[in-house]
Amino acid sequence: MKRFAARAIIVALALSTSGCTMTFDAAHLGVVATMAEPPQAPPGAAFKVTKHPLYLGWGLFEIGETNLDDLLAGQLGAGGSIAGLKIKVHTTVLGGIFTFVTLGLVAPRSVTYEGVVVPK
Repeated sequence: MKRFAARAIIVALALSTSGCTMTFDAAHLGVVATMAEPPQAPPGAAFKVTKHPLYLGWGLFEIGETNLDDLLAGQLGAGGSIAGLKIKVHTTVLGGIFTFVTLGLVAPRSVTYEGVVVPK
């Protein structure tokens, strides 16, 4: 019985850490987006947008998808570019507790996009 319980705990921990992957692809944005920082900050308007996706079923299903195209389309004007793009994915303390209590069945995350919109 102890072996079964130990195996069940290992499987539960493995399932709670799997999933919840995010892929960020700027190749199809239609504008230049750089993540490298130039020596001097480029002239333009800085932006910071935070979204809160929620993962269900150990990361198999995403609710409140963070679509990079939609987020950055709102920041870009006519033909601008994005410089110094930073993407931070983190879990709040409350989100971590919630993930732990539900054994990973529900996992809230926070995604923050920061950068500078450079006019054309």
